[in-house]
Amino acid sequence: MPEIRYKVTLSKAERLELEQITTRGHHNSQKLLNALILLKCDEGKFQDSKVTSQAIVDVLPVSLKKIERVKRRFVEEGIDAALEKRKAERAHMRKADGDFEAHLVALSCGKPPTGHGRWSLRLLADRMVELQHVDSISHETVRRVLKKTN
Repeated sequence: MPEIRYKVTLSKAERLELEQITTRGHHNSQKLLNALILLKCDEGKFQDSKVTSQAIVDVLPVSLKKIERVKRRFVEEGIDAALEKRKAERAHMRKADGDFEAHLVALSCGKPPTGHGRWSLRLLADRMVELQHVDSISHETVRRVLKKTN
C-alpha cells in the first residue's frame, strides 16, 4: 500500500494567521509548533522556499510522524483542526461504579479470610470477582477506589 503524501497549500489569509500565531500573543506550545510546521510545509504560491520534512525535524523538536499528522489534519479537516490539540478518542467503561465501591468498602471493613492477618489489595480484588461484583478487576483499581474513599 503506497504511503499517502499530503500537500499543504496555504492561502494568503491562512499564512497571515499562522505568522501572527508564531510572532504575537500567548499560545500553547503545541499550537505554536503546529503553526510553524504548516508554515514550513507550505507548497503554495505565497511560500518563499520549499523546506523538506527532514529539515523541519532538524530544526524543531518534532518527529517526521508529527509533521505528517499535522499535514494530514490540515488537508482533511482544515487549519483549525491542525492547530488545536486532539481530544482522546478512546472511551473506557468504568468498572468501579458506586455499587462496586460500596461493596468493596464493606468487604474491606470486614474480617479478612482465615490465614490472613488483614486484607491485601489482591485478596480484595480476587474476592470481588468471586462474589461476582465484576468479571475481572486489578489490584490497582482496588487501590484507587480505596484511596478515593479515605
